[in-house]
Amino acid sequence: MKQSIHSIIFGSVMATALGTALQPAAAQSASQPDFLADRGDGIRTSLLATYIKPREFIFYPFYEYTKTSNYEYKASDLGLVGDVDYQGKKVDQEYLIFLSYAWNDSWMFEFESALHAKVKFTKAGNDPVAAVPRELRESGLGDTEAQLRWRYAKETETRPEITIMFQTEFPLQRKKKLLGTQAWGFGTGVILTKGYSFGTLSLRGQINHDRGDKETRFGEYAIDYLKKLSPQWTVALTLEGEESELSIIGEAQYAISKNATLKLNLGQGLTKKDRQTAPEIGVLFRF
Repeated sequence: MKQSIHSIIFGSVMATALGTALQPAAAQSASQPDFLADRGDGIRTSLLATYIKPREFIFYPFYEYTKTSNYEYKASDLGLVGDVDYQGKKVDQEYLIFLSYAWNDSWMFEFESALHAKVKFTKAGNDPVAAVPRELRESGLGDTEAQLRWRYAKETETRPEITIMFQTEFPLQRKKKLLGTQAWGFGTGVILTKGYSFGTLSLRGQINHDRGDKETRFGEYAIDYLKKLSPQWTVALTLEGEESELSIIGEAQYAISKNATLKLNLGQGLTKKDRQTAPEIGVLFRF
């Protein structure tokens, strides 16, 4: 019953916002430089192939399903005794919301939260620890984070655009084992973006600090590709990694109207440790 209520609320919010945003899609301005043809003159958000203009507000409700076939865990991760690694299975379902606002052409803020998330964990067949349950389920508020982004330098004919990001993860699920974030997390990173005739490339990387394990380490890194095929269709592809994990993510965007864009996203893990399949769907609104 709880899942049905959240599904109805989530669908109603999307339908209402879509109804207010339906206006004819506008063609891209011809006065901007060719290297901005794919993305326009906006600041790069954390969403793949999504940029925000000065004094623009973005509202993006979306659903994400993630299946991890080789989920690495040990009994101590579940609050039990045992430090041997095993590979079980994990399925995540999340109803998320993304909000963003740009004060000017240099600074923007964003907030993302899984308003309702469900996790199902299945124990590895070769795990002999009797205290580890065969299945474990958790639900509630999921990962929640905020970012501040500063466009340090705009792209020119010879120099890439430089954006610096500052990230905070909030420990809103201290008592959960699988769901949400249990300790404060901080990150900072750099994004380099350059437009070409064949598309736009971005290179990004960041450093993270986890207050829980008191470690600072290299975080997510990626190379992104973006191409605007027509006024309605945009495609993107990214190769993304973190530590020993590597995945590829593809996205298609369709401009329903001037203010609404359908986003269809699919991620696939490429390494044995990151055997994930993660489809995502949502409608992004601009105001």
